[in-house]
Amino acid sequence: MRQKRAKSYKKQMNVYHYTFKFREPYQIIVDDEIVTTCQKSSYDINKGLTRTIQAENKPMITQCCIQALYNAKNQDAINLAKTFERRRCNHREAIAPADCIQSVVDINGENRHRYVVATQDLDLRRKLRQVPGVPLVYMNRSVMVMEPLSDASAKYSEEWENKKLTGGLNDLKAGKIVEKSEEDGGEEGDGEDGAPAKKKRKGPPKGPNPLSVKKKKKGEPATGGSKEDGEKKNKRRRKHKKSGEKQGNGEEECENSGNDGEDRDDRHNENEERKVDAKEIMETPSTRENSVDNQHITDDEE
Repeated sequence: MRQKRAKSYKKQMNVYHYTFKFREPYQIIVDDEIVTTCQKSSYDINKGLTRTIQAENKPMITQCCIQALYNAKNQDAINLAKTFERRRCNHREAIAPADCIQSVVDINGENRHRYVVATQDLDLRRKLRQVPGVPLVYMNRSVMVMEPLSDASAKYSEEWENKKLTGGLNDLKAGKIVEKSEEDGGEEGDGEDGAPAKKKRKGPPKGPNPLSVKKKKKGEPATGGSKEDGEKKNKRRRKHKKSGEKQGNGEEECENSGNDGEDRDDRHNENEERKVDAKEIMETPSTRENSVDNQHITDDEE
């Protein structure tokens, strides 16, 4: 396939994908004529469909088209058709393949099931061009070709794009915030004064804000909840020690208590020495002379 034709097919499938909501794998309905044509020219129809659509696909055939192949008694074409998925057309008696495919694809003027149609019937293709969103594939000699976008499909696509661009600007309700009470249609009853009812909070009730609550005085008894919380906090698990560990801990405690007593005596002696030194430093020469004169006076009196 040439690059230019492949690009145009890709653009067409993007239009069907975004405008008409086609999704992979694309469902392709084939008729008896295209199966016979591919079998006669030894053309691989599966690879041809994948190359044309450029995406994953799923070929399908109706029961009426299979019956037409049985009537033609072309066993090779029948074997090829049996490899495709069977599409139920709900026709108790076989009808013309073109009428069968049209009834499956054209449902009230739209391609509701989003089928791609591969057919050699020119009349059927002419009828399906009137239905928007129907990709048409056919064989031109030994080349598989996709028809360009039909007028109905192009018109629908253009309207769709314009609606997306200008729909929000022209719509009066676009961008309006709708309250939940309006959406529910007044299921939640209004109050007595006509005011909207308060919304119920989900989850357990919340306690008061601890920053806005007055602090309790020491004399006031604590509430039951605070007592329970205090008891829970005060409860601690006691670790049970083994007998050998208990004895070792007792000896260590005795040694530590003896060492603590010696340290206290040493500290007491050091403090007294510091006090004495401080007194000697604080005594000035004048106080010393006065003390000496007082001693001489007392000696003379004696």
